[in-house]
Amino acid sequence: MFNVILYQPEIPPNTGNIIRLCANTGCRLHLIGPLGFTLEDKQLVRAGLDYHEFAALRVYNSLVECLDSLPHPNPPPEGEGANVSLRELVATRRVFALTTKGSQPFHTNRYQAGDAFLFGPESRGLPADVLDRFDAKHRVRLPMLPHSRSLNLSNTVAVTVFEAWRQCGFIGSRSGD
Repeated sequence: MFNVILYQPEIPPNTGNIIRLCANTGCRLHLIGPLGFTLEDKQLVRAGLDYHEFAALRVYNSLVECLDSLPHPNPPPEGEGANVSLRELVATRRVFALTTKGSQPFHTNRYQAGDAFLFGPESRGLPADVLDRFDAKHRVRLPMLPHSRSLNLSNTVAVTVFEAWRQCGFIGSRSGD
């Protein structure tokens, strides 16, 4: 369905909750290291309950490696894809960076199956050098009250996934109503 990308997540229960969310929505979860925990962390396992085996999860050493693994809508000719930059990957994939600094309200975009949503670490969000690779319409934010700082990561991922899935008619769900 969608690709959820966590860039250097720090808090095990948040990632455990997101594993459970991905297992229940058909999203693929991509974790970009370094992680602030191990995948065997008991808080992560507890929050994810017994859903770990039902989630498609992969860990990467870099964001470039992760984005390069996503399907390319217009694959380059054989042998021309080596050494691509983060900017090129962002420009050729449907990737949306969630940030409180986003100028584009999340709900104004039209999402489609296969889209990827990138979330930063809980304590600091996505770094400026990553955000700078995204054009304004792909740096999106969730609505909040004016003096609010941010939402919890697992809540942000849940809101994002369910809005995008709603826009796609809850494809694949038990009840698409």
